[in-house]
Amino acid sequence: MFYEIRRYQTRPGRRDEWVRYMEGVVIPFQTSKGMTVTASFIDEEDPDGYVWIRRFDDEAQRVELYAAVYESDRWNNEISPAVKELLIPEKSVVTRAVPTPGSALR
Repeated sequence: MFYEIRRYQTRPGRRDEWVRYMEGVVIPFQTSKGMTVTASFIDEEDPDGYVWIRRFDDEAQRVELYAAVYESDRWNNEISPAVKELLIPEKSVVTRAVPTPGSALR
């Protein structure tokens, strides 16, 4: 099992709009495709920072879920254009993290 910790930078002043879109559209869509979203956060020190975490059982599941989400018509025609409008894509950082033996997230 591993997690993706995804850090995004919204366009200036658009974080609240982004959070509404994530919670109303992106997260429900991804979970409907089988994705496990374990948390989402706003950055207390960066007014445009947003972080969310997804969990995968293994690499095969990640590949399968990526295809289900990112190759779908709805993602490509509706959701992705809105995401690009709200985020600065080149500032996105994705960290793949494996919990330590004593982690509560194991």
